[in-house]
Amino acid sequence: MKQDKTTDTMPDRRRFLGRVGAGSLGFAVGGGLLAGCSRKPVQQVLQPTPAASAATDSAHEVNARASATVPFYGEHQAGIVTPAQRHIYFLVLDLHTTHLQEIREVFKRWTAYAIRLTRGENALPYGDNPFIPPADTGEAESLNAYSLTLTFGVAPSFLRKLGLSEQLPPEFTHLPAFPRDQIRKEISGGDICIQSCADDPQVAFHAVRQLVRQARSSVTMKWSQAGFNAYDDGQDTPRNLFGFRDGTANQETLKKANDWVWASAPNWLQGGSYLVARKIQMHLETWDRTSLKGQEETFGRSRASGAPIGARAEFDAADVNARDAKGQYVIPENSHMGLSKRSGGQLLRRSFSYANGIDPVTGQFDAGLLFVSFQKSPSQFIGIQSALGRIDKMNEYITHIGSGLFACFGGISEGQYIGQALLETRHG
Repeated sequence: MKQDKTTDTMPDRRRFLGRVGAGSLGFAVGGGLLAGCSRKPVQQVLQPTPAASAATDSAHEVNARASATVPFYGEHQAGIVTPAQRHIYFLVLDLHTTHLQEIREVFKRWTAYAIRLTRGENALPYGDNPFIPPADTGEAESLNAYSLTLTFGVAPSFLRKLGLSEQLPPEFTHLPAFPRDQIRKEISGGDICIQSCADDPQVAFHAVRQLVRQARSSVTMKWSQAGFNAYDDGQDTPRNLFGFRDGTANQETLKKANDWVWASAPNWLQGGSYLVARKIQMHLETWDRTSLKGQEETFGRSRASGAPIGARAEFDAADVNARDAKGQYVIPENSHMGLSKRSGGQLLRRSFSYANGIDPVTGQFDAGLLFVSFQKSPSQFIGIQSALGRIDKMNEYITHIGSGLFACFGGISEGQYIGQALLETRHG
């Protein structure tokens, strides 16, 4: 990332090559070689080919994506209703201290670094002394911001450890155990979460690395997960690793964000939101042996269009009570979508797929979904997940193995720092 605020307009070579593809580049090069033997007038040879024009358009598109920034200041933290980027690095930390003033200083530094990082700058300037470690690790040098957002949240344990238990709202407690959960201790809980999202994976990781590096004496890393989204430009709803669109209902949720997303109490959480993180292992090999009809009945939607069964388009209203001529539910009663809709709850999904290699025990893909949702109250997630229960047909293909609940602070104005409303509710 750059050390100043000047926008770097040079194309990101990795994204350019991936975007254009080897075939397009080969066609352009071949055209150039043939032109050298051409008998056509030179001015005709030098006319841009369709492939060259497409490559130029693609380069401009990559440049625009690379230089895009999302404002850090605002009524709400970025990275919640911000359109989902292509990559996430989600990190959970534990406190290594119980001194409130020390954590205040950590969040002040994190705020200063986050402002610079989301502008496409280094966390700190390198400095002039070549005999000490650089202030920034440098792996995102010159890559620009790529719409980087950094979203900070804290768990109930964070408040208890810092002597702020009186600030805990009654609903902010650990999530209950749900049917069929197989939560692993090493990938659950934690005191602090940082959600780093960007359109480049190295930018997302670099940002988290800088924040941790500057707080090593105060926090320790507990668990993390990198993830990715798969969608075409202009396509609002990405597909998960089962091939189905993930987050179709978000449009309705966002229309009533004050009802479903933004917390209004307590005072320190106004303008914030509760974040639920669930690491969900997807049993791809079992899924891949399931018929298309069986897959669609599991979701309650068409795989190709994302439309509810019995409808034509993705965003058509889903009538989960409609029955066919035989009196059977059109959308299966035990389908994932049908059960979710009948619960009456809504939340904002911001999930990402993950692929961690091969499970050494089973020899199968270690892959799945980093489910992230934002809601005004944890009761929204609890209600929906409880409604899915043991009868959700999706349970045949997934296992919840990681979990966490965090309160993401409201946004801040210039001169404030993230978490200030909570961390200065009392002196310590």
